[in-house]
Amino acid sequence: MPAAEIDAVVFDVLGTLVDEPAGIRAGIRALAPSLTDPAVDELVRLWHTHVDGEQRRILDGRRAYAASDALDHEAAQLVAEAAAISDPAAVATLALSGRRLPAWSDTVSGLARLAQSFPLIGLSNASRTALLGLNAHAGLRWHQALSAEDAQSYKPAPSVYELAVTVSAVRPERLLMVAAHAWDLRAAQTVGLRTAYVARPVGDPPAPSDRFDLYARGLTDLADQLGVPAPAQNVPNEALETSQDVRSAG
Repeated sequence: MPAAEIDAVVFDVLGTLVDEPAGIRAGIRALAPSLTDPAVDELVRLWHTHVDGEQRRILDGRRAYAASDALDHEAAQLVAEAAAISDPAAVATLALSGRRLPAWSDTVSGLARLAQSFPLIGLSNASRTALLGLNAHAGLRWHQALSAEDAQSYKPAPSVYELAVTVSAVRPERLLMVAAHAWDLRAAQTVGLRTAYVARPVGDPPAPSDRFDLYARGLTDLADQLGVPAPAQNVPNEALETSQDVRSAG
């Protein structure tokens, strides 16, 4: 896809730029260090099952809107009860695990490279407050960060993607939505956005029937496909000195 066809790049955050399960897993380990790995993994699944289920209830109109902070606290409460821990302070600390998610190894450098050529917009189901903490912890740099809280809904509701269209003030077909979740990209397509799938270990892989504009192994590959110049390599001082010596001798 030629870069000239794109005016801005919109990024999913959770799973695409940060390793969400790893952050939740670290929080559970801090809560209950004696748990086995399988037990921790089961509690991570419990967390995600609750959050995903409650977001679906909100989207279906079976529950009034609640920001991600509230859903994370509910999930933390369930996890703590399953681990036989009742300390409210420990639960509150665990609930903040959703803001302490590590970035993937190519995230920070990839965003910096893409920012040379495009405005970058983060678009997340995380609340405004959670997104602020998450961005600071993971070192994510944006031109604009948008929360689904502004739409009082959650992806894949069309109103969330329309936030990016409104803020960028460009036609949807000139926005490129980047995500590791095929369901996220399918929803973006319904609003008219272009789409790029980026493979991550925790993502939702495309189905054979999916037709996205780009498929990338990571942000470096995505930048290559968009024709964004690679950062200049630092030249060692010794090499510079040798080059200067050669020019002097000539």
